[in-house]
Amino acid sequence: MQLEIRNYYEVLLLEQLSDEGLLDELPEDYLADLCCVTLNQLPVRYIRHLVDTYFFEDYNELQQMKAEIQQALERSRAFLKSANKQ
Repeated sequence: MQLEIRNYYEVLLLEQLSDEGLLDELPEDYLADLCCVTLNQLPVRYIRHLVDTYFFEDYNELQQMKAEIQQALERSRAFLKSANKQ
């Protein structure tokens, strides 16, 4: 049996990267590293159905999650930038 579950933070991170145009702009390897480093800083929130999440989620909670993602993304960019200089 295969379960259809995913981390909601992954979904929101990919939406953020898409909104910023980075999914098309950045090299695939760098993008994968950026996602991994960013997601490792965030809690995990598993979901089964994205549509249910949109229906039941609280607006303030969603905004908080997006802010957490943005902060983690900024730290990840700085980390990868310094790692690439070495």
